[in-house]
Amino acid sequence: MIDEMLSQLSRWLCSDGSDSDIVISSRIRLARNLSGYPFMTRVTETDRRGIRDNVHRVVDKIFDGSDFYFVDVDVLPVLDRLYLLERQLISRELISSTGTRAALIDKSESFCIMINEEDHLRIHAMQSGFEPEKIWQSLNELDNKLSENLRYSFHPLLGYLSTCPTNVGTGMRVSVMLHLPALAITKEIEKVLRGLQKSHLTVRGLYGENSRPVGDLYQISNQITLGKTEMELIDTLRNFVPQVLKFERRSREFLLREQREIVLDRCSRAVGLLKTARTIGSVETLHHLSSLRLGVNTGLIDNITINEVNRLFLNTQPAHLQKILGETLTQNERDIARAKYLRSSLENI
Repeated sequence: MIDEMLSQLSRWLCSDGSDSDIVISSRIRLARNLSGYPFMTRVTETDRRGIRDNVHRVVDKIFDGSDFYFVDVDVLPVLDRLYLLERQLISRELISSTGTRAALIDKSESFCIMINEEDHLRIHAMQSGFEPEKIWQSLNELDNKLSENLRYSFHPLLGYLSTCPTNVGTGMRVSVMLHLPALAITKEIEKVLRGLQKSHLTVRGLYGENSRPVGDLYQISNQITLGKTEMELIDTLRNFVPQVLKFERRSREFLLREQREIVLDRCSRAVGLLKTARTIGSVETLHHLSSLRLGVNTGLIDNITINEVNRLFLNTQPAHLQKILGETLTQNERDIARAKYLRSSLENI
């Protein structure tokens, strides 16, 4: 499974969606629990295995088994767990908890069903660019097929029941991952973040809950689901995100018009460091790749595509780097190997 994934760029990084110069990806996640089992705070190991086996059986019935990977996360090596986390396919909660837990991953990496995470099921789908309606259409079809074969915990007034009260209702979280380097450079990003709070949206980093923004990557999502329909939650982002895109593009235009040499210097320094460093950490790499991505999107840097930059974002992460090299490395060894990988990848820039 991992070897097959190594040969392809994740679908959410393919830059073929709407506004993909700024919107890295869109994602929708549904929280679902099965009737007849306790919530995850009360389940036994027998319950965990029963939930896993029921979901696996139903997905196998609905789809051709060759279309997805089934992963027993509890027996998966730690490095492979981190690899799937870096690809945004499973959560930090799933890899760090204990007991029987699993994931069903579509081979195109467009959707994943996490089993025995915070809820019995966490179903999520991703796509490049700003495409929440398209994702919801396909995810809703999947959820309907599952609900025909699995009995969900549902209350006629409250909606889908969940371990966490903030997920009661639709159980939906809609999120977009944005690359906002110009707003960060012009120090306008704080105004955007304050606007998020007024719109009942929250901001996280690359790896979702409890992660901080790094490399000018911001993940924006709804805070609550109770009392909102699915389309209302999608519309909240549909109304807010275009404003953020407008502010980012306006800031890029301002920088190119008024501070072109400063921006060019920032991008050139990033390229120079990435091409010559003998050792470099993953956070510093994301910071410089952010400048490289800005340079490509504004036409200041050529001879490299956005997809190639996106691939570097992913492949320089710790688990990906070790899987590519086929060996387990210490942090110091990773920093040296990462620098070598970057020098080789960027020698023609």
